[in-house]
Amino acid sequence: MLGCNVVAMDISIHYAFLPHTDAEAALTFYRDVLGFEVRADVGYEDMRWITVGPSGQDTSIVLHPPAVDPGITDDERRTILELIAKGVYTAITFATDDLDGLFARLVAAGADVIQEPTDQDYGVRDCAFRDPSGNLIRINQRDSSD
Repeated sequence: MLGCNVVAMDISIHYAFLPHTDAEAALTFYRDVLGFEVRADVGYEDMRWITVGPSGQDTSIVLHPPAVDPGITDDERRTILELIAKGVYTAITFATDDLDGLFARLVAAGADVIQEPTDQDYGVRDCAFRDPSGNLIRINQRDSSD
């Protein structure tokens, strides 16, 4: 049985990956609107990988060019880009102490709002929007006990 002799390990999430379809728009959104720090900005040919993250935290998001794996077909690449454009390819959830304040900041910046701050039946207050590439971003109100 898996887990019978589990030893506690110090494991953290270091990187999460989100595709971007416009490096400058992604950089502006994550750096200037959300206030994340830029940790790396690497280019190769016409592609660009931008690593961002909240100041004072180890977790980073790598904003990467989508569908560049040489092992995928042109049809698969097209499908991936279509899913990103529809906003159903990937998602990430953030948490904040001031959901309403952050929501107002995102609206003022022209973010694509999907859901205004709402008290969910399952006990979370959150909102949702899309980043410039169409990635779904949910933001939870951090519980004061977190």
